[in-house]
Amino acid sequence: MERCLSDPPDGGYGWVVVTSAFFIMGLTAAVFKNFGLFFLEIQSHYDVLNSTTSWVTSSTIAVFHLGAPLASALSMRLSQRAVIMIGGLLATSGMIMASLDLSLPWMYLSIGVLQGLGISFSWIPANSMVSHYFRRWRPIAYAIASSGECVFAMGFSPFFQWLIDSYSWQGALLIIGGLQLNLCVCGALMKPLPAAQTSIQDKPVLEESRTSKKGTFQWSLLQRPELLLYIVFAILAATGFFIPPLFLVPYASSLGMEQYWAASVLSVLALADLLGRLACGWLANLRLVRNLPLLTMVVTALGVVLLLLPIAQSYWSILVFVSLYGFLFGCVVAIHVTTIVDIVGLEGFDSALGLFMLLRSSGGFVGPPAAGWLVDWTHDFSASFYLSGLCLVLSGVFVVLVDRLVKKKKLKLSNSCTESETTDHPILKADCADV
Repeated sequence: MERCLSDPPDGGYGWVVVTSAFFIMGLTAAVFKNFGLFFLEIQSHYDVLNSTTSWVTSSTIAVFHLGAPLASALSMRLSQRAVIMIGGLLATSGMIMASLDLSLPWMYLSIGVLQGLGISFSWIPANSMVSHYFRRWRPIAYAIASSGECVFAMGFSPFFQWLIDSYSWQGALLIIGGLQLNLCVCGALMKPLPAAQTSIQDKPVLEESRTSKKGTFQWSLLQRPELLLYIVFAILAATGFFIPPLFLVPYASSLGMEQYWAASVLSVLALADLLGRLACGWLANLRLVRNLPLLTMVVTALGVVLLLLPIAQSYWSILVFVSLYGFLFGCVVAIHVTTIVDIVGLEGFDSALGLFMLLRSSGGFVGPPAAGWLVDWTHDFSASFYLSGLCLVLSGVFVVLVDRLVKKKKLKLSNSCTESETTDHPILKADCADV
């Protein structure tokens, strides 16, 4: 049987792509996740408030998301391989510039703009490649790729702390920038999929579809109410996502823990995150529970755990809550991107992912500074976890609304497929196969 446009290879070189994406996640998201280790160092060096220091991380989050549509559009116009390599150069440049210790505004430019854009240009195409290479095994392939963030984060926590102690935070950033140059190697391994083989009678229709969509960003997807509601979920979730990793180490330190013990909390978080991603990816691949109901359950539970985390006042009690938080966070991450395919289909995935990341940037941009302001106002790091937990619980409500719309749409499509079972159009066949 000849392969149609919507039929990924589901293996072969795809596992090389997954391996490359695994390292990309580690050299981007894992580096960013451990940036909380630099928080107190930078705050002390520039003698500024928590809220002011938070803008360094917040600007990185914002640019990471704002650069997503550009990364998607460039991937369609050039290739995922080229964009990832450009991202590696940008991320490295940002770290090198930050290590020069010029001034706090330069930190916003280097860590915020250059590092954020470098992460976006690497992370977005890597996710796109995994999704395009797999269909049947997509959930588990994405879970394995995204687990690179966790595996690297476990090692990076003590390693970064050692770099800071040995070479100062400026020297540590310079060395990290050198590590991120390996993103270019990962990008070189991202071989684009060959053009789909088509039958003679289907060729004109498919060629027209390919020509009209190559390099075209589909802004019209914003007209779909289910995608808009999913983006509202993303905004609220992003507000809560980026707060805990930034404030866990300062919170542990405020309870009197030594720096290495506080840093070890991030390693435990990364291990639990890894287990959550693999477990939820495996569960999603079994298709015993649909992605949207599963996402509703784990994101709501994640919010509840964060609301309760401040009752932990000792090292071991913090580890219990951090383990629960990490596992549930991993579950959310394992499915919240691949769920976009359930909403818009594979044809619209690249553009929808760009829009998803772009619009949820507002949540990631506001979250850390808002949490920092609450900490400055209350003089208590617990306030940051209350804000994060509340936003995540509220985000689960919108996933429920999206699920209702998607079920209604699939029911309508199922009825249409039943009425036209003999259709010869390969794209319509693929849509019906996904119902």
